[in-house]
Amino acid sequence: MKKKAALSLLILLLLTACNPPPRPTPEPAPRPGAVAAQAIEPITTQPFDFYLLNLSWSPEFCHSHPTATECAQRPAFVLHGLWPQNTNGGYPQNCSTDPGPRDPSSYSDIYPDPGLLRHEWRTHGTCSGLSPDAFFTLARIAYKAVAVPPTLAQLNHQISLTPAQLIDLFQTANPSIPAASLAISCGNNYLTAVEVCLDKRAQPTPCGPVRSCRANSVRITPP
Repeated sequence: MKKKAALSLLILLLLTACNPPPRPTPEPAPRPGAVAAQAIEPITTQPFDFYLLNLSWSPEFCHSHPTATECAQRPAFVLHGLWPQNTNGGYPQNCSTDPGPRDPSSYSDIYPDPGLLRHEWRTHGTCSGLSPDAFFTLARIAYKAVAVPPTLAQLNHQISLTPAQLIDLFQTANPSIPAASLAISCGNNYLTAVEVCLDKRAQPTPCGPVRSCRANSVRITPP
C-alpha cells in the first residue's frame, strides 16, 4: 500500500510540473494619454473657453525673427504659442507674476529660444490655470499632435492656395481635426500661420470667433 501511495504522489508531482498553475494577468501599462491627462490638471480656475494653437509658417516668422534659434533648422512650422481664448472674441493676458518653469531648457524642443518661452508663459501661460511645467507639457502635446501636410513639408518653390485649400490639406493630414477647428492666418496675402482651436484637454473644438484670413489666394514661400 505504501508503494502505491508513493507512486501516486510521484505521478501527481509530475503532472503538476507539466501543467503549472496559470500566471496572474499582468496589469496593463498606463496609456500615454492617461499620463498626459495627469500632467495638465489645472491648479487654479481661469475664465477662458478654449486654446488657440498658433503654428507660424517659418519663412514669415524667420523674416521677422532672423536671429531666432529655430530658424537655423529651416522647419516648415514653428510653435508660436498656445493661447487661452474666449468665445466672445476676447482673450486674457498677463494673469500673474509667476516666473515660469525652473528649467526652460527642458522645453528646448518646442522653444529653442528661452526668451520666447518666457514671453509665452508671462503673456499667455499665466492665464491657463496650469503650472508652468503643465502648461508647456500641454503645448508640446498639442504641437506634436499636428501633422504637417507633405505638400508644405516638402515645399521647394512658392505656391498659391486659397484658405479653404490649405484647410483641406491639413484635414487630409489630420483626419481627427475638423474644418471648424482650423483657421488660416495671412499678412499681405502671404501665409503667416495655421491655427488650431483646442479644448482644455488639447482636443479639437470649434473656433467660434476665430476666422481665416479673407485673401482669395495665399502665397506660400518655401522654408
